Amino acid sequence: MKCIVTGGNVKALGKAIHSLARVGDEIYVEPLQEGLSMRTVSASRSAYASFLFAPLFFQKYQPTESGCDPDTEAFRCKVHMKSFLAVFRSLPSLEKTVEKCLLSLNSHASRFRVQLHCKYGVVKTHDLPFQECESLQADFDTGQCGHALRALPRLLADAVVHFPLALAEVTLVASPAGKLSLRSYLEEETEATRTMVTELCLNEDEFQAFHIKQETQVTFCLKEFRGLLSFAESSNLPLNIHFDSPGRPAIFTLDDAVLQVHLVLATLEEPESSSSQMTSCTPKPVAPAYDFTGDDIDDYMIAMETTCGGPAGTEPPPRPTFPMGPTSSEAEEPGSDHEETVLGTPPQKRFRSLFFGSVLSQSQSLAHSRPSQEVLAEDSEGES
Repeated sequence: MKCIVTGGNVKALGKAIHSLARVGDEIYVEPLQEGLSMRTVSASRSAYASFLFAPLFFQKYQPTESGCDPDTEAFRCKVHMKSFLAVFRSLPSLEKTVEKCLLSLNSHASRFRVQLHCKYGVVKTHDLPFQECESLQADFDTGQCGHALRALPRLLADAVVHFPLALAEVTLVASPAGKLSLRSYLEEETEATRTMVTELCLNEDEFQAFHIKQETQVTFCLKEFRGLLSFAESSNLPLNIHFDSPGRPAIFTLDDAVLQVHLVLATLEEPESSSSQMTSCTPKPVAPAYDFTGDDIDDYMIAMETTCGGPAGTEPPPRPTFPMGPTSSEAEEPGSDHEETVLGTPPQKRFRSLFFGSVLSQSQSLAHSRPSQEVLAEDSEGES
Protein backbone atom coordinates (compact mmCIF):
# COMPACT_ATOMS: atom_id res chain seq x y z
CA MET A 1 0.00 0.00 0.00
CA LYS A 2 1.13 3.52 -0.79
CA CYS A 3 -0.94 6.66 -0.20
CA ILE A 4 -0.07 10.34 -0.58
CA VAL A 5 -2.19 12.98 1.16
CA THR A 6 -1.70 16.66 0.36
CA GLY A 7 -3.04 20.08 1.33
CA GLY A 8 -5.91 20.41 3.78
CA ASN A 9 -6.60 16.67 3.61
CA VAL A 10 -3.60 16.13 5.91
CA LYS A 11 -5.42 17.95 8.69
CA ALA A 12 -8.62 16.00 7.92
CA LEU A 13 -6.66 12.77 8.29
CA GLY A 14 -5.29 14.00 11.62
CA LYS A 15 -8.79 14.91 12.83
CA ALA A 16 -9.97 11.42 11.90
CA ILE A 17 -7.17 9.87 13.98
CA HIS A 18 -8.16 12.04 16.95
CA SER A 19 -11.79 10.96 16.58
CA LEU A 20 -10.82 7.27 16.43
CA ALA A 21 -8.66 7.73 19.54
CA ARG A 22 -11.83 8.59 21.50
CA VAL A 23 -13.14 5.08 20.82
CA GLY A 24 -10.41 2.42 20.89
CA ASP A 25 -6.79 1.66 21.70
CA GLU A 26 -5.88 0.15 18.31
CA ILE A 27 -6.48 1.31 14.77
CA TYR A 28 -7.13 -1.25 12.03
CA VAL A 29 -5.72 -0.16 8.66
CA GLU A 30 -7.14 -1.95 5.62
CA PRO A 31 -6.50 -0.79 2.04
CA LEU A 32 -9.50 -1.59 -0.18
CA GLN A 33 -10.27 -0.94 -3.81
CA GLU A 34 -12.97 1.54 -2.77
CA GLY A 35 -10.59 3.39 -0.45
CA LEU A 36 -8.45 3.28 2.69
CA SER A 37 -10.36 2.01 5.71
CA MET A 38 -9.42 2.92 9.28
CA ARG A 39 -11.46 1.30 12.03
CA THR A 40 -11.39 0.80 15.77
CA VAL A 41 -13.49 -0.77 18.50
CA SER A 42 -13.63 -0.09 22.23
CA ALA A 43 -12.26 -2.60 24.73
CA SER A 44 -15.79 -3.43 25.91
CA ARG A 45 -17.05 -3.84 22.33
CA SER A 46 -19.68 -1.19 23.01
CA ALA A 47 -18.43 1.36 20.46
CA TYR A 48 -17.22 0.98 16.87
CA ALA A 49 -15.93 3.67 14.51
CA SER A 50 -15.03 3.45 10.83
CA PHE A 51 -13.52 5.98 8.41
CA LEU A 52 -13.37 5.15 4.70
CA PHE A 53 -11.29 7.55 2.60
CA ALA A 54 -12.10 7.27 -1.11
CA PRO A 55 -9.27 7.26 -3.70
CA LEU A 56 -10.22 10.85 -4.59
CA PHE A 57 -9.11 11.88 -1.10
CA PHE A 58 -5.48 11.07 -2.00
CA GLN A 59 -3.11 12.50 -4.54
CA LYS A 60 -1.98 8.93 -5.14
CA TYR A 61 -3.66 5.76 -3.90
CA GLN A 62 -2.17 2.31 -4.45
CA PRO A 63 -3.93 -0.32 -2.30
CA THR A 64 -1.70 -3.27 -3.26
CA GLU A 65 2.01 -3.67 -3.72
CA SER A 66 3.46 -2.71 -7.09
CA GLY A 67 3.49 -5.58 -9.58
CA CYS A 68 0.71 -7.48 -7.80
CA ASP A 69 -2.67 -8.36 -9.25
CA PRO A 70 -5.16 -5.59 -8.34
CA ASP A 71 -7.73 -8.27 -7.44
CA THR A 72 -5.47 -9.81 -4.78
CA GLU A 73 -6.34 -9.16 -1.16
CA ALA A 74 -4.37 -6.26 0.26
CA PHE A 75 -2.21 -6.57 3.35
CA ARG A 76 -3.95 -5.25 6.47
CA CYS A 77 -2.69 -4.60 9.96
CA LYS A 78 -3.46 -2.93 13.29
CA VAL A 79 -1.33 -0.24 14.92
CA HIS A 80 -1.39 0.91 18.52
CA MET A 81 -3.45 4.09 18.76
CA LYS A 82 -0.92 6.00 20.87
CA SER A 83 1.78 5.46 18.25
CA PHE A 84 -0.46 6.75 15.44
CA LEU A 85 -1.76 9.62 17.54
CA ALA A 86 1.76 10.83 18.33
CA VAL A 87 2.34 11.53 14.62
CA PHE A 88 -0.78 13.72 14.30
CA ARG A 89 -0.92 15.11 17.84
CA SER A 90 -0.55 18.80 16.94
CA LEU A 91 -3.30 19.63 14.46
CA PRO A 92 -2.38 23.36 14.13
CA SER A 93 1.20 22.35 13.28
CA LEU A 94 -0.05 19.96 10.59
CA GLU A 95 -2.01 22.71 8.91
CA LYS A 96 0.83 25.26 9.01
CA THR A 97 3.93 23.19 8.29
CA VAL A 98 3.04 19.86 6.63
CA GLU A 99 2.67 19.94 2.84
CA LYS A 100 2.42 16.22 2.12
CA CYS A 101 1.90 12.98 4.06
CA LEU A 102 3.04 9.58 2.78
CA LEU A 103 1.58 6.31 4.15
CA SER A 104 3.28 3.09 3.08
CA LEU A 105 2.87 -0.53 4.12
CA ASN A 106 3.85 -3.88 2.66
CA SER A 107 3.99 -7.44 3.91
CA HIS A 108 7.80 -7.57 3.88
CA ALA A 109 8.32 -4.43 5.96
CA SER A 110 8.66 -4.54 9.72
CA ARG A 111 7.13 -1.11 10.25
CA PHE A 112 4.18 0.97 9.08
CA ARG A 113 5.80 4.13 7.70
CA VAL A 114 4.31 7.60 7.97
CA GLN A 115 6.33 10.43 6.41
CA LEU A 116 5.49 14.11 6.88
CA HIS A 117 7.00 16.37 4.23
CA CYS A 118 7.18 19.82 5.83
CA LYS A 119 8.22 23.25 4.63
CA TYR A 120 11.87 24.06 3.85
CA GLY A 121 12.55 20.46 2.84
CA VAL A 122 12.13 18.96 6.32
CA VAL A 123 10.99 15.31 6.27
CA LYS A 124 9.79 13.57 9.44
CA THR A 125 9.73 9.79 9.21
CA HIS A 126 7.80 7.67 11.72
CA ASP A 127 8.17 3.88 11.57
CA LEU A 128 5.32 2.42 13.63
CA PRO A 129 5.22 -1.21 14.78
CA PHE A 130 2.19 -3.14 13.56
CA GLN A 131 0.55 -6.53 13.82
CA GLU A 132 -1.09 -8.44 11.01
CA CYS A 133 -4.79 -8.99 11.71
CA GLU A 134 -8.14 -10.00 10.31
CA SER A 135 -10.66 -7.52 8.96
CA LEU A 136 -12.66 -5.65 11.61
CA GLN A 137 -16.34 -5.18 10.77
CA ALA A 138 -19.39 -4.47 12.92
CA ASP A 139 -22.78 -5.94 12.09
CA PHE A 140 -25.29 -3.09 11.81
CA ASP A 141 -27.95 -1.84 9.39
CA THR A 142 -29.38 1.68 9.39
CA GLY A 143 -32.43 0.41 7.48
CA GLN A 144 -33.59 -1.53 10.53
CA CYS A 145 -33.70 1.59 12.71
CA GLY A 146 -37.17 3.04 13.23
CA HIS A 147 -36.09 6.65 13.88
CA ALA A 148 -33.81 8.98 11.93
CA LEU A 149 -32.51 12.52 12.40
CA ARG A 150 -30.28 14.79 10.35
CA ALA A 151 -28.75 17.98 11.66
CA LEU A 152 -25.79 20.27 11.19
CA PRO A 153 -22.99 19.26 13.57
CA ARG A 154 -22.84 22.79 14.97
CA LEU A 155 -26.34 22.41 16.43
CA LEU A 156 -25.46 19.27 18.39
CA ALA A 157 -21.98 20.56 19.33
CA ASP A 158 -23.54 23.66 20.89
CA ALA A 159 -25.90 21.39 22.82
CA VAL A 160 -23.35 18.96 24.29
CA VAL A 161 -20.91 21.72 25.26
CA HIS A 162 -23.13 22.42 28.29
CA PHE A 163 -22.60 18.94 29.72
CA PRO A 164 -19.68 18.37 32.14
CA LEU A 165 -16.60 16.73 30.65
CA ALA A 166 -16.75 14.03 33.32
CA LEU A 167 -20.27 12.97 32.29
CA ALA A 168 -20.17 9.42 30.93
CA GLU A 169 -23.59 8.99 29.28
CA VAL A 170 -26.29 11.20 27.84
CA THR A 171 -29.95 10.37 27.19
CA LEU A 172 -31.63 11.42 23.94
CA VAL A 173 -35.44 11.71 24.17
CA ALA A 174 -37.41 12.21 20.93
CA SER A 175 -41.14 12.65 20.37
CA PRO A 176 -43.31 12.59 17.20
CA ALA A 177 -44.61 16.00 18.29
CA GLY A 178 -41.34 17.50 17.08
CA LYS A 179 -39.52 17.74 20.40
CA LEU A 180 -36.05 16.41 21.17
CA SER A 181 -34.06 16.76 24.36
CA LEU A 182 -30.62 15.78 25.61
CA ARG A 183 -30.19 15.29 29.35
CA SER A 184 -27.65 13.94 31.77
CA TYR A 185 -27.95 10.26 32.58
CA LEU A 186 -27.90 9.36 36.28
CA GLU A 187 -27.27 5.96 37.77
CA GLU A 188 -30.17 4.38 39.64
CA GLU A 189 -28.38 4.69 42.98
CA THR A 190 -27.51 8.35 42.40
CA GLU A 191 -29.48 10.87 44.42
CA ALA A 192 -30.92 13.37 41.96
CA THR A 193 -31.19 16.05 44.64
CA ARG A 194 -27.41 16.02 45.14
CA THR A 195 -26.38 15.90 41.49
CA MET A 196 -26.48 18.59 38.83
CA VAL A 197 -28.72 17.53 35.94
CA THR A 198 -28.44 19.28 32.57
CA GLU A 199 -31.19 19.10 29.94
CA LEU A 200 -31.46 20.92 26.60
CA CYS A 201 -34.52 20.94 24.36
CA LEU A 202 -34.50 21.29 20.56
CA ASN A 203 -37.37 21.76 18.12
CA GLU A 204 -38.07 19.94 14.88
CA ASP A 205 -37.43 23.02 12.72
CA GLU A 206 -33.79 23.05 13.84
CA PHE A 207 -33.16 19.72 12.08
CA GLN A 208 -32.79 19.03 8.37
CA ALA A 209 -34.72 15.77 8.79
CA PHE A 210 -36.86 14.61 11.71
CA HIS A 211 -38.50 11.17 11.44
CA ILE A 212 -39.72 9.89 14.80
CA LYS A 213 -42.48 7.25 14.78
CA GLN A 214 -43.12 7.09 18.51
CA GLU A 215 -41.76 8.64 21.67
CA THR A 216 -38.56 6.92 22.66
CA GLN A 217 -35.33 7.53 24.52
CA VAL A 218 -31.86 6.03 24.19
CA THR A 219 -28.79 6.43 26.40
CA PHE A 220 -25.30 6.25 24.90
CA CYS A 221 -21.72 7.25 25.73
CA LEU A 222 -20.89 10.92 25.41
CA LYS A 223 -17.11 10.69 24.97
CA GLU A 224 -17.23 8.95 21.59
CA PHE A 225 -20.08 11.20 20.45
CA ARG A 226 -18.01 14.31 21.23
CA GLY A 227 -15.16 12.96 19.11
CA LEU A 228 -17.40 12.47 16.09
CA LEU A 229 -18.93 15.95 16.49
CA SER A 230 -15.48 17.49 16.53
CA PHE A 231 -14.64 15.87 13.20
CA ALA A 232 -18.05 16.66 11.71
CA GLU A 233 -17.65 20.35 12.58
CA SER A 234 -14.30 20.56 10.80
CA SER A 235 -15.69 18.82 7.70
CA ASN A 236 -19.01 20.74 7.83
CA LEU A 237 -20.94 17.59 6.89
CA PRO A 238 -24.51 17.00 8.16
CA LEU A 239 -24.76 14.30 10.81
CA ASN A 240 -27.28 11.48 10.42
CA ILE A 241 -28.55 9.72 13.54
CA HIS A 242 -30.35 6.36 13.33
CA PHE A 243 -31.70 4.67 16.46
CA ASP A 244 -34.45 2.33 17.61
CA SER A 245 -35.63 1.02 20.97
CA PRO A 246 -33.37 1.07 24.07
CA GLY A 247 -30.81 -1.71 23.96
CA ARG A 248 -30.46 -1.48 20.18
CA PRO A 249 -27.36 0.31 18.81
CA ALA A 250 -27.45 3.95 17.78
CA ILE A 251 -25.72 4.68 14.46
CA PHE A 252 -24.18 8.03 13.53
CA THR A 253 -23.04 8.60 9.94
CA LEU A 254 -21.30 11.21 7.79
CA ASP A 255 -21.34 10.78 4.02
CA ASP A 256 -19.45 12.62 1.30
CA ALA A 257 -17.97 11.94 -2.15
CA VAL A 258 -14.52 11.30 -0.64
CA LEU A 259 -15.40 10.18 2.87
CA GLN A 260 -17.75 7.81 4.74
CA VAL A 261 -17.88 7.76 8.53
CA HIS A 262 -19.80 5.38 10.80
CA LEU A 263 -19.99 5.45 14.58
CA VAL A 264 -21.99 2.69 16.28
CA LEU A 265 -22.71 3.05 19.99
CA ALA A 266 -24.42 0.60 22.31
CA THR A 267 -27.44 1.92 24.22
CA LEU A 268 -28.65 1.00 27.69
CA GLU A 269 -31.66 -1.23 28.09
CA GLU A 270 -34.67 -0.08 30.08
CA PRO A 271 -34.70 -1.35 33.70
CA GLU A 272 -38.14 -2.91 33.17
CA SER A 273 -36.86 -5.12 30.37
CA SER A 274 -34.11 -6.58 32.52
CA SER A 275 -36.37 -7.21 35.50
CA SER A 276 -39.09 -8.81 33.38
CA GLN A 277 -36.69 -11.62 32.49
CA MET A 278 -36.45 -12.60 36.17
CA THR A 279 -40.07 -13.65 36.69
CA SER A 280 -39.12 -17.28 37.33
CA CYS A 281 -36.74 -16.34 40.11
CA THR A 282 -39.06 -15.15 42.89
CA PRO A 283 -37.28 -15.01 46.26
CA LYS A 284 -38.74 -15.75 49.65
CA PRO A 285 -40.40 -12.67 51.19
CA VAL A 286 -37.87 -10.91 53.39
CA ALA A 287 -37.86 -7.85 55.60
CA PRO A 288 -37.00 -4.43 54.14
CA ALA A 289 -33.32 -3.70 53.57
CA TYR A 290 -33.20 -1.31 56.52
CA ASP A 291 -34.42 -3.88 59.10
CA PHE A 292 -32.29 -7.01 59.38
CA THR A 293 -32.48 -7.75 63.11
CA GLY A 294 -36.04 -9.08 63.21
CA ASP A 295 -35.72 -11.96 60.72
CA ASP A 296 -33.91 -15.23 60.60
CA ILE A 297 -30.53 -15.02 58.91
CA ASP A 298 -31.36 -18.20 56.96
CA ASP A 299 -34.08 -16.29 55.12
CA TYR A 300 -31.47 -14.01 53.63
CA MET A 301 -29.26 -16.90 52.64
CA ILE A 302 -32.23 -18.51 50.86
CA ALA A 303 -33.04 -15.23 49.16
CA MET A 304 -29.45 -14.94 48.09
CA GLU A 305 -29.45 -18.43 46.58
CA THR A 306 -32.65 -17.78 44.61
CA THR A 307 -31.21 -14.81 42.71
CA CYS A 308 -30.31 -15.49 39.10
CA GLY A 309 -26.67 -14.61 39.56
CA GLY A 310 -23.39 -16.00 40.75
CA PRO A 311 -22.24 -16.45 44.36
CA ALA A 312 -22.90 -13.81 46.96
CA GLY A 313 -20.52 -10.93 47.14
CA THR A 314 -20.01 -10.64 43.40
CA GLU A 315 -19.95 -7.20 41.88
CA PRO A 316 -22.96 -5.98 39.87
CA PRO A 317 -22.84 -6.90 36.17
CA PRO A 318 -21.72 -4.32 33.63
CA ARG A 319 -24.22 -2.40 31.55
CA PRO A 320 -25.59 -4.19 28.51
CA THR A 321 -23.45 -3.70 25.45
CA PHE A 322 -23.97 -4.28 21.77
CA PRO A 323 -21.43 -6.92 20.75
CA MET A 324 -19.16 -6.00 17.89
CA GLY A 325 -16.16 -7.88 16.64
CA PRO A 326 -14.14 -8.97 13.65
CA THR A 327 -17.09 -10.92 12.21
CA SER A 328 -20.84 -10.51 12.39
CA SER A 329 -21.23 -14.05 13.74
CA GLU A 330 -19.93 -13.05 17.16
CA ALA A 331 -23.34 -11.84 18.31
CA GLU A 332 -23.98 -12.15 22.01
CA GLU A 333 -26.93 -14.23 23.14
CA PRO A 334 -29.65 -12.10 24.77
CA GLY A 335 -29.56 -13.77 28.16
CA SER A 336 -26.02 -15.13 28.34
CA ASP A 337 -23.99 -14.68 31.52
CA HIS A 338 -26.01 -11.77 32.87
CA GLU A 339 -26.10 -11.50 36.66
CA GLU A 340 -28.91 -9.40 38.05
CA THR A 341 -30.39 -8.97 41.51
CA VAL A 342 -34.06 -9.71 42.08
CA LEU A 343 -36.13 -6.79 43.23
CA GLY A 344 -36.95 -7.02 46.92
CA THR A 345 -33.77 -8.79 48.02
CA PRO A 346 -31.22 -7.05 50.26
CA PRO A 347 -28.51 -5.09 48.44
CA GLN A 348 -25.35 -6.94 47.53
CA LYS A 349 -23.26 -4.94 50.00
CA ARG A 350 -25.54 -6.32 52.71
CA PHE A 351 -24.98 -9.84 51.36
CA ARG A 352 -21.24 -9.42 51.83
CA SER A 353 -21.70 -8.28 55.42
CA LEU A 354 -23.93 -11.28 56.14
CA PHE A 355 -21.46 -13.68 54.60
CA PHE A 356 -18.41 -12.52 56.51
CA GLY A 357 -19.98 -11.29 59.73
CA SER A 358 -23.51 -11.40 61.11
CA VAL A 359 -25.21 -8.12 61.96
CA LEU A 360 -27.17 -9.79 64.77
CA SER A 361 -26.24 -9.36 68.40
CA GLN A 362 -25.01 -12.28 70.47
CA SER A 363 -28.35 -12.85 72.20
CA GLN A 364 -30.26 -12.68 68.93
CA SER A 365 -27.80 -15.06 67.29
CA LEU A 366 -28.42 -17.64 70.03
CA ALA A 367 -32.17 -17.23 69.71
CA HIS A 368 -32.10 -17.81 65.97
CA SER A 369 -29.47 -20.56 65.92
CA ARG A 370 -30.49 -24.04 64.85
CA PRO A 371 -31.36 -26.52 67.65
CA SER A 372 -29.29 -29.28 66.03
CA GLN A 373 -26.06 -27.38 66.50
CA GLU A 374 -24.14 -28.52 69.57
CA VAL A 375 -21.68 -26.48 71.58
CA LEU A 376 -18.44 -28.40 71.51
CA ALA A 377 -16.53 -26.14 73.91
CA GLU A 378 -17.54 -23.27 76.14
CA ASP A 379 -15.77 -19.95 76.19
CA SER A 380 -12.88 -19.93 78.61
CA GLU A 381 -12.70 -17.26 81.27
CA GLY A 382 -11.28 -13.99 80.13
CA GLU A 383 -12.32 -14.43 76.54
CA SER A 384 -14.78 -11.89 75.20
